[in-house]
Amino acid sequence: MEHHPAAAWLTEAAASAVQQHGTGNLLRVVLIVMVLGCVLTAWFLLRGYKRKDD
Repeated sequence: MEHHPAAAWLTEAAASAVQQHGTGNLLRVVLIVMVLGCVLTAWFLLRGYKRKDD
């Protein structure tokens, strides 16, 4: 198995998605990943502000 850098793999995957399905599906995937990333980042940051009632 040949090693591919992450950037090259991502570029190849995006080019493949555009050729096979058009830009609509690529945009949909980008938006879903962006929303999930925002949710996970907010959860990670806000969990530190939880009050502990000991």
